[in-house]
Amino acid sequence: MSVFDDLVGQERAVAQLRAATQTPVHAYLLVGPPGGGKRPAARAFAAALLCPDGGCGECDVCRRVLADVHPDAITVERDGAWISVGQAREILRLAMRTPNEGHRKVLVLVDFHLVREAAPTLLKIVEEPPASTIFVVLAEHVPPELVTIASRCVRIDFGRLSPEHLAAALEGEGVEAAVAAAVADAADGRLDRARLLASDPGFAERRAVWRSLPSRFDGYGATVSRLAAEIVELLGTAGVGPLEARHAAERAELEARVQQSGARGAGRQQMVDRHRRELRRLRADELRYGLAQLAGAYRDALAHGTGDLRGALASLDALQVASEGIVRNPSELLFLQALLLRLAPLTGR
Repeated sequence: MSVFDDLVGQERAVAQLRAATQTPVHAYLLVGPPGGGKRPAARAFAAALLCPDGGCGECDVCRRVLADVHPDAITVERDGAWISVGQAREILRLAMRTPNEGHRKVLVLVDFHLVREAAPTLLKIVEEPPASTIFVVLAEHVPPELVTIASRCVRIDFGRLSPEHLAAALEGEGVEAAVAAAVADAADGRLDRARLLASDPGFAERRAVWRSLPSRFDGYGATVSRLAAEIVELLGTAGVGPLEARHAAERAELEARVQQSGARGAGRQQMVDRHRRELRRLRADELRYGLAQLAGAYRDALAHGTGDLRGALASLDALQVASEGIVRNPSELLFLQALLLRLAPLTGR
């Protein structure tokens, strides 16, 4: 058994990470689209670097790293739309800190493509960290401000998972083939989201609501306000049940471990913070998915030559801009009201 066994569809990247555990260097850059497996791969890599047996997947060290509660495997998430200079200084502090349990610690830096003004602050520490620190940097792409830091890291590329990979992984976990195929198409190459949707009974209903929106527009602001409020309510239920069930299981596992071995390094606050981030990310993922469903409705109209074709094209442009703006964590209700006012109605659907 190995901590890498559950990683799906990224054989080349996994092989590179396995090899790197033998003689690790100071920094690695994992680059690829969201949901392609960078996060679980980084967690598995951290476990392998800290485990006395190189990532057995069964020892207490591996279990705690994989559960995100090991004090020497630290994941740093951005607080706002961008990684701030203040967060960069906190990363410096964490990098200089002595490991809690062993001879090394691993810092996983998430969303590094959003580093911007903080890049100069981080360059020196990533280039020459203390001997006890290994950086694992995650980014969707390498923007100009990240090029210098990227050049100091070993780069490992992750591709987008195909629907076939996702469906096969879900079927291997016992999901019915028809359900696996449906959610694989909706998961945008993300195994974590595919798993969540597969256990979410409201998935099909939400998809139908999003696709129906253009046929419900009537040119009145009151209608837009009502529809926006309806969508916000849907966002509050999308996949929340399955995710909260998983969180409850993780909390129970942590408490059992505390009862068995004591509270030192239990990582309760780390888990609470991660659960909060995952719930926020779930809403953002569902919002992106909904915008993609809306775009699909307008593309269908263009393909069939129905409705206001110029309006459909303008609506696709508005949806693209809106999708890119989700990273700024907008107020969902105001965001949707402004967007829906810009979308053209599709009649006769």
